[in-house]
Amino acid sequence: MLRLLKLCIGLLLLPTAVFTFAETARILLAVLGQLNAAVSFVAGVVVYAGIHYGFYNFSRPYVFAHEMTHALAALLCGCRIKDVSVGQDSGYVKMDRCNALVVLAPYFVPAYVIAATMLYLIAGLFTDITPYRQVFLFVIGFCTAFHWIQTFKTLFEADQPDLHLAGGKIFSVVMIVLANLLVLVLVLKALFPETVSLAAAGKNVAAGTVNVWRIIVNYIVEKAVNAA
Repeated sequence: MLRLLKLCIGLLLLPTAVFTFAETARILLAVLGQLNAAVSFVAGVVVYAGIHYGFYNFSRPYVFAHEMTHALAALLCGCRIKDVSVGQDSGYVKMDRCNALVVLAPYFVPAYVIAATMLYLIAGLFTDITPYRQVFLFVIGFCTAFHWIQTFKTLFEADQPDLHLAGGKIFSVVMIVLANLLVLVLVLKALFPETVSLAAAGKNVAAGTVNVWRIIVNYIVEKAVNAA
């Protein structure tokens, strides 16, 4: 029953995920419209992709971040951690119980992006870090590519049991997409507060979602009336 409920939630949020993607793309294009920011961010993405596919796939750093995020999410949800293992290509976290948030957290929490952003913001409280802004944007691009490429690889190159454990593939993928987009927008808001408007983006997503479901419901009602 719970799995069926999660399937329905995933389907209901599917239009929301589409409109959130569109708004995130709009925000990202607005941010990258600043040439220096665009060059630095894209350079970070390209450099990571080149290293990943050409020299070293960063599997151990990803496994470490993945399992630590599982563990942190479990602690935040009140779960008791029994054991943590981090290997070269795989790892695990044993706990007394879990939920969808704990299971899916590593797939939408870009640990290294958040860590780099926090260090940047904290450093800015004590000194002028403006001269290093482009370097930081390069690091953010590098870490963002790391998270997306590793997440895609983990989810789709093998039958990932986490998706089934969280409530099914449709629910899990929709939630992962939504959460990743939300985290990216929040990071962009922290970096470019004058460019990113969360209120406007939220209104656009809500309006688009409501309109889609209004069309779908009206269509179903019309078909039902005609059939009767």
